[in-house]
This record gives sequence, structure tokens and C-alpha cells, in this order.
Amino acid sequence: MNIVLCGMMGVGKSSVGIRIAERTGRMWYDTDVVITDRYGRISDIFEFYGEAHFRSLETEIVRELSERDDLVISTGGGLVLKPENNEMLKKNGRIFFMRAGFETLLKRVRADESRPLLKNTGKTAETLGKLLEMRTPVYEHVADYIVDTDGKSVDEVADEIIALLQKENA
Repeated sequence: MNIVLCGMMGVGKSSVGIRIAERTGRMWYDTDVVITDRYGRISDIFEFYGEAHFRSLETEIVRELSERDDLVISTGGGLVLKPENNEMLKKNGRIFFMRAGFETLLKRVRADESRPLLKNTGKTAETLGKLLEMRTPVYEHVADYIVDTDGKSVDEVADEIIALLQKENA
């Protein structure tokens, strides 16, 4: 059974994923890191090939990872918007929606120029707000569990996710 972390950019999926992997002895994969390692910078993929191509690369990575077991998978913010990805992830995993408020997310992503959906918009807050409004219902729908992250440390969120899985398996 895999642990799958989804949620908005800046919510802490990578940091929490690493911590869960350390504590459980599982391998950790970040879909964005796998794509970057194989194909180059995500911002370049968006710029030269478009978002649709990037989303197809995400599906390719999900197909590979969902065939494996006992992984921690941190997903890109838009990965679960594609139903095909969710179906594959749910076959062998539990999806945790890591939820954070708008102000928390804005504080974390404002200075990050590497995020292609926010890059060069000049309207980071407005764009982030629209993405949050559009994506939150999808995250809530696909999630097996919702974990609020506002005001919590990486360790606290990781502990909560591990405890939820242990309770399920008890």
C-alpha cells in the first residue's frame, strides 16, 4: 500500500513525504522530481511543450509508481485533476489531501519563481486563489483522508498521516 500526498503547491508535500519515508522505511518519490530528473526543468517543459505535455509525463510517472508497493508519493499540485491518475493511485494507495489556507500557501509560494503556473503572471495572489478554488473540491473528492496543515510542523503532519494509516490497519 502506497501513501500518496496531494494538495496545492506550497502545502509541504515534499517535506512531509520525506519525513514519512524516513519514519516508515519506505522509498519516497516526488512526481515533479522524477520528471525533472528525466526530462529537465518543469518550467522549460511548460514553456516549450505546454501544460498538456507535462500532464502526460505526470501520467507516465504515476503509471510506473502505482505498480510498486510501500512507497511515499508526493504529487504535483495538478496531478490529481486527471481522473486516470487517481484511478491508478487508488488501486494500491491511500490518498491524503494536505490542506492549507490561502494565506499560508501564498506566504510559501510568493517568492518561488520556479512554479510555472505562477511564473510571470504578476498576479500571484489572484492566480493562486483561482487555482485553490478550482482544485480544492477535486482534492477533497479524491482524498481518502484530509489533513489540515496550517499551524503544524512537518513532523506533526507526518505523525498525523502515519497515525491515520496505523489506525486503518489496526
